[in-house]
Amino acid sequence: MSLEVTLEFSGGAELLFDKIKSRVVALPVPRPDGAKWTIRAFLVWIRDNLLKERPELFLQGDTIRPGILVLVNDQDWELIGELDYELEAKDTILFISTLHGG
Repeated sequence: MSLEVTLEFSGGAELLFDKIKSRVVALPVPRPDGAKWTIRAFLVWIRDNLLKERPELFLQGDTIRPGILVLVNDQDWELIGELDYELEAKDTILFISTLHGG
């Protein structure tokens, strides 16, 4: 059994993920530790399975680096619990980088 969610990257964040802007991922259910999938756990999975380069541009500690907007189903993640939000089937998680060089 798996939990399918859609990941989207924009604003340059996709460059850290082989320039892939959108993908559907299937997460094992239950998680190996038996817990539910939260965004906190999902970020670890993303780091270990999808992030191809320069993790410091995407993650800071156990969270998203400042300057990256996170939307879950078109809602700011700050409104739904941020790292503690429990993923649901068919969720769409969008990471938009607002950091730009000059």
